[in-house]
Amino acid sequence: MRVFKFGGASVKDADGVRNIVNVLQQVGHENTLVVISAMGKTTNAMEKVIASYFENKKTISSSLQEVIDYHEAILADLFDTKNHPVYGRVKLLFEEVKGFLTWNKSPKYGFVYDQVVGYGELISTTIVSEYFKEAGIPNTWQDVRNLIKTDTAYRDASVNWERTQNEISTRINISQLNITQGFLGSDDNNFTTTLGREGSDYSAAILAFCLNADSVTIWKDVPGVLNADPRNFKKTQLLDEISYREAIELAFYGASVIHPKTLQPLQRKEIPLYVKSFLDPLKNGTKVAKGKGISPEVPCFIVKRNQVLIKLSSLDFSFIMEDSISEIFKLFHHHRMKVDLIQNSAISFSVCLDNKFNGLEAMLNELKRKFKVVCHKDVSLYTVRHFDDKSVRSLQNGASVLVEQRGKETVQLVVK
Repeated sequence: MRVFKFGGASVKDADGVRNIVNVLQQVGHENTLVVISAMGKTTNAMEKVIASYFENKKTISSSLQEVIDYHEAILADLFDTKNHPVYGRVKLLFEEVKGFLTWNKSPKYGFVYDQVVGYGELISTTIVSEYFKEAGIPNTWQDVRNLIKTDTAYRDASVNWERTQNEISTRINISQLNITQGFLGSDDNNFTTTLGREGSDYSAAILAFCLNADSVTIWKDVPGVLNADPRNFKKTQLLDEISYREAIELAFYGASVIHPKTLQPLQRKEIPLYVKSFLDPLKNGTKVAKGKGISPEVPCFIVKRNQVLIKLSSLDFSFIMEDSISEIFKLFHHHRMKVDLIQNSAISFSVCLDNKFNGLEAMLNELKRKFKVVCHKDVSLYTVRHFDDKSVRSLQNGASVLVEQRGKETVQLVVK
């Protein structure tokens, strides 16, 4: 049993969908479950629909029409006739979106977000499933919301593993090709939940864990896991093998190729993860499995942009002790601020945060009641694993370094 995951870049247009057929014809599709993301930038487009819903309802129709037109162009390219049943299935899904936006009474952004944005995955998998049949690849379309059960933490739901295991074991026939969605689950009331942005990799790992899969392959537009993101660094190198531990470290620090939650369930059952190119599917790519370190051992660069650096000090120059730190972290948790770096001294405490849920301003108001607060917005956090002097110097060149922290294998720099 294998689990394949194809991201949005692999299905951004009709040629991308055709290429997935080509990949499966080369590597086989027996006993396989395929997880597919929303097409191209559909998630971003659906977020605009949600913004229209909350900010200017008059623009909902035009925002949603852009998404409809995008998918209809792909449909027209893939299918010879508009009489094909896929058109009706896709139209029905868009009608469900319109219906929800009409009758919904909940003012909660997270709830609305999850009910709307997930249709990107439902539509993409519907199109791909029907095209596979046209190409002579029989398959079963699965609604992942019936498979992955979660709590009600909308936009960042936690998995109910016992219920998920039961549903997957009951509903999935592993002897055939199944197609399902990434990113999505559902709560006890069958409302859609999402696993966090870029959560499709995690979806593949959940399904692999519950199916006792032999492997997971993430198909991307890069040859495998590189030692740096080519969008941010000029010279990159392919990593042939990475241990689970090393990959988890890289994911924790923000490496974008592998989702931070993806590796944990795979490691528990020692299911190997492969990262390969959908443009060159027969190449080896990168293998993530039980082992030691990385091969080849070279510095690995990670950058997180649009971070926030907060420096706290006591108003009366007293020590910042355990009770104060505990209070500070309760605020981080309450405002859903992800902590990426910590540095403290006797009377000061510095922390680099990810403000992805926009809780910063409210949190700062609370902190200012008890601490002197200095806030640096729009900073970048650079992390180098297996660093050497040359790699560190390359980041310091011309940058204003606000915080530097070194360990045995890792150096982190917060720069402005």
